[in-house]
Amino acid sequence: MAMMLAEGEASDAELIGLARAGDRRAFAMLVERHYDFIHRVAWRWCGNRADAEDVAQDVCARLGKAIRSFKGEGAFTTWLYALTLNAARDHGRRNARETAKAEAFGVHALISGEAPEEPDDRAERLWAAVRRLSDKQRDAVLLVYGEGLAHAAAADVMACSEATVSWHIHEAKKRLKVLMREAGEE
Repeated sequence: MAMMLAEGEASDAELIGLARAGDRRAFAMLVERHYDFIHRVAWRWCGNRADAEDVAQDVCARLGKAIRSFKGEGAFTTWLYALTLNAARDHGRRNARETAKAEAFGVHALISGEAPEEPDDRAERLWAAVRRLSDKQRDAVLLVYGEGLAHAAAADVMACSEATVSWHIHEAKKRLKVLMREAGEE
């Protein structure tokens, strides 16, 4: 029994149900509806467009396999945040391993041939500093300040308590002060 879907008519819950049953059009509509959200979260975590696009594509591929595991017990976007953050972390670890290998063989400078761009405004320098935080602190700052989530909603995404999110934010603020001072920002 195929249901005819017009853009914007179906809710996320309806699209998820159809996608879980194998409806490719419903899955495509769900991805299209949430792609900008996925890309925005990935960009804030990674800090550059190319990596954010790689992460977003990875999330879409993972979503195709993982959609069946979504039980609907929480908000879809909360589940999608977690999926995106996990993909971004995996991407970061992959990049770190590749960079370490390249640097170990002295090849990195030869193949890159260019220095990383310096952020040109204070907000971007701050986000660059956020990307230097530990994963949990970075996630908490990204979710609360980048995405505007309440501490309780961020706790759902991070699978921890609200108090833990608050603690990560507190520690991140202390670390960011140091990082920004080192960068000549006050």
